[in-house]
Amino acid sequence: MAELASKKWAKALIELTLEDETISKEEVLSEIRDVAETINSSEELSNVINNPSISTEEKQIVICKLFQERVKPIVYNFLFVLNLKKRMNIISEIADEFEKELEELNNIVRVDITSAIDLNDERKTDIRNRIAEKLHKNVKVSWGVDADIIAGLILNINDTVIDNSIKHKLDKLSESIIRA
Repeated sequence: MAELASKKWAKALIELTLEDETISKEEVLSEIRDVAETINSSEELSNVINNPSISTEEKQIVICKLFQERVKPIVYNFLFVLNLKKRMNIISEIADEFEKELEELNNIVRVDITSAIDLNDERKTDIRNRIAEKLHKNVKVSWGVDADIIAGLILNINDTVIDNSIKHKLDKLSESIIRA
């Protein structure tokens, strides 16, 4: 439920930024992350913002004092509406979803790649470039190492897993032998 709500709010904020070309979407993302971090790093502030027994008006005063001079008007107004709708508790998730929306706008895809050994930079660049070419997108890669896969790569692209590891192939072979 919170994930769906955060996606809706992030999409609304992206649409607002698209209405004005002078607004930097990256700066908006940075400021939303900063607001979330400020709230989450202070137990006292977090308790005030997330406490349903504290009135919306009182929370608005706190938000105004902390953020009105610190963030762009679009971000401050967004916080104002979030508070009115009692959604300040999902500000971190909104920031994450906003980043995903921004990446989609910029034709960027995130790929998690796991290899059996730590690859050198040249090999990583080659793999990243080949994936970018196949997907026709800019690729942001997170690299991982798992010796248990023996050899090969496991790619996770938008929750689609492509397992080209030797371990996976051996498991499949083992399953087919058992079924035969």
